[in-house]
Amino acid sequence: MLERRPSYDDLIDHLVRSTALHRGEAARVVLDVLAYFDETTEEFVRRRHREMQSGGGTNAEIFERIAAELPHRAVAPPELSLRQLRRIVYG
Repeated sequence: MLERRPSYDDLIDHLVRSTALHRGEAARVVLDVLAYFDETTEEFVRRRHREMQSGGGTNAEIFERIAAELPHRAVAPPELSLRQLRRIVYG
């Protein structure tokens, strides 16, 4: 059985009409946004930790900031303690 993927043509058409984006660019933006919001909590925590660590942040600062960012995700996960965040990154 073939998996049906939803069509975002109406959203892509809207972006083409309301911005200076060409159709291919608008489709790429839609797919990037969907991928961003499809990220699991664990993937988000690991990605943000890597990003902030490469920017010179200390773990104490990084985990506090990640904890503050999580409730603002599109679908907020349950509140995680700093210890839980560390376990996601380091196992």
